[in-house]
Amino acid sequence: MNNHYYTQNPDVLHEKKQWQFNLRDQEMQFVTDNGVFSKHSVDFGSRTLIESFALQDLPTGDLLDLGCGYGPIGLAVAKTIGADRHVDMVDVNELALSLARENAQLNQIENVDIFTSDGYANVPSQYAAILTNPPVRAGKQVVDNFIATAKQHLVGNGELWVVLQKKQGAPSAKKLMSAVFGNCEVVQRNKGYYILRSSNIEAD
Repeated sequence: MNNHYYTQNPDVLHEKKQWQFNLRDQEMQFVTDNGVFSKHSVDFGSRTLIESFALQDLPTGDLLDLGCGYGPIGLAVAKTIGADRHVDMVDVNELALSLARENAQLNQIENVDIFTSDGYANVPSQYAAILTNPPVRAGKQVVDNFIATAKQHLVGNGELWVVLQKKQGAPSAKKLMSAVFGNCEVVQRNKGYYILRSSNIEAD
């Protein structure tokens, strides 16, 4: 049985649930199911990334939630920024994407596009920011690709935001981000989770 959350069509017995969660001081509704990551609650890593993410210094442009799952990161950010910016939300998991679309409607969030992409394969443009809670269980190569390929999908001074646990490779991700971008800041450490940020700094 192929039931991993990082696969295209998890083979699961459906057991949809609906619940509420407060993100960035907004009460949000989520529908989840078997075959997605963290189906009972917004996981601590995603929560920490959502609450840490700073909008004020970003350049003009849209945002990308890479590996969006059922949508908590992208939807919470889209609800915060309002109609002025757009959030693309992508995942390889078709079940998760269908739930993300349902959750966008449930929370009356319209400034999002939710579509299939294996990593950056179908991503159409460059972004002011990319946010990701990468699928660690899919393997280090997948996580490293999320980081190593991000630069070409960011506008000048755009930012990559990544959440990872220390025990799941945050220190090595920090080294890779520093190598790719020439900079990496640990924005926050909380209960073993690192929030990492790199900026696509334009040369003067």
